[in-house]
Amino acid sequence: MKITDIKVYIVWEGRRNLFVLKVEADDGAYGWGEAGLSGRELAVEGMVKHFREWLIGRDSRKISALWQEMYRGQYFEGGRVITAAISAIDIALHDLNARRLGVPVYQLLGGKNRDFVPCFVTSSVPPGDGIVENVQSLISDGWKVIRTGVGHPKEEDPMLFEPRESIALTSDWLVKLREGVGREPVLGIDYHHRLSVAEAASFCNSMPRGTLDFIEEPIRDESPEAYESLRSMTDIPFAIGEEMASKWQYMPYIERGLTQFARVDICNIGGFTEAMKVAGWCEAHYIDLMPHNPLGPVSTAACIHLGAAAPNFAWLEERSPEPGFHFSPDLFPQQPQLEGVWHRVPDGPGLGVEFNEELALKQTFEFWEAPHFRRRDGSHTNW
Repeated sequence: MKITDIKVYIVWEGRRNLFVLKVEADDGAYGWGEAGLSGRELAVEGMVKHFREWLIGRDSRKISALWQEMYRGQYFEGGRVITAAISAIDIALHDLNARRLGVPVYQLLGGKNRDFVPCFVTSSVPPGDGIVENVQSLISDGWKVIRTGVGHPKEEDPMLFEPRESIALTSDWLVKLREGVGREPVLGIDYHHRLSVAEAASFCNSMPRGTLDFIEEPIRDESPEAYESLRSMTDIPFAIGEEMASKWQYMPYIERGLTQFARVDICNIGGFTEAMKVAGWCEAHYIDLMPHNPLGPVSTAACIHLGAAAPNFAWLEERSPEPGFHFSPDLFPQQPQLEGVWHRVPDGPGLGVEFNEELALKQTFEFWEAPHFRRRDGSHTNW
């Protein structure tokens, strides 16, 4: 049951690269994993190569011990590159061992709490003309939890972003949206850490109370003290944590009540091993998981098993209803399929996903860079 190989496939699939990893063992068992850190896949691949050197020959069943050694096996512990690589390997080891035992991955995590994993959808129309109609259409399709993107006046230069202009337009349209759909739907917005504390406070306070059920990533996450300051200025629930790469990064946000929904990214946090620890910590503070899921089918499958195993679960980010967002059945012959507004928890062995290695070898890596936004004065700002 020793690890015999670790293979990495970085393939361009539609909008960006997918980082898919395979762990193989000497008894024929194998498992699939996926890493996040989009746009920096080559760095993660380099870290996997370092791990592969000593992981080959190790017992594939000792997932927790291998996690500790990967994380602590160098003087410089942690960091997003390291934990993204650990995530892919950890997810693959869980898939491998569950397949070996003939059980779903969630059985390795304590069994399932639910038969279906509820999801939320993101409106394809940003706040502005058409947003009310688009969200009403999503509600008609059965969606009960809808997130919007950031509104901004139309510019000739798509790389221009002015926070205050965005705040004015976005808050006005969100008020109209709430009036248009009523109180029942859950409405949120992802500001994608584009604001300062003062800007985020102005935005939150510019709308009537009850307009939003959550605001996601209003500011960057390096400073818990900054979030503590913002928390004192608004009562809108926060959904944050998708950038966090360890339980230690989550610690102040959980302990100080700085997040109400934990946006755990299983492909960056450290896989199932770390995600379940964060989930338990959140449960002790009555915080629900709301996993970040912007990647491929392996990520979605892993999130479904996490959502099945964690009792404190709100909604999973689902991208398939977005126009043009799909994954090739040739490349992923077995992948999760949305049923209405949720995913059915699978009963088959492992994650329930398969990947076409032969086809992947014909695919190419393409350099992709997140937009580099700037302000009118020429300075760089967050995307």
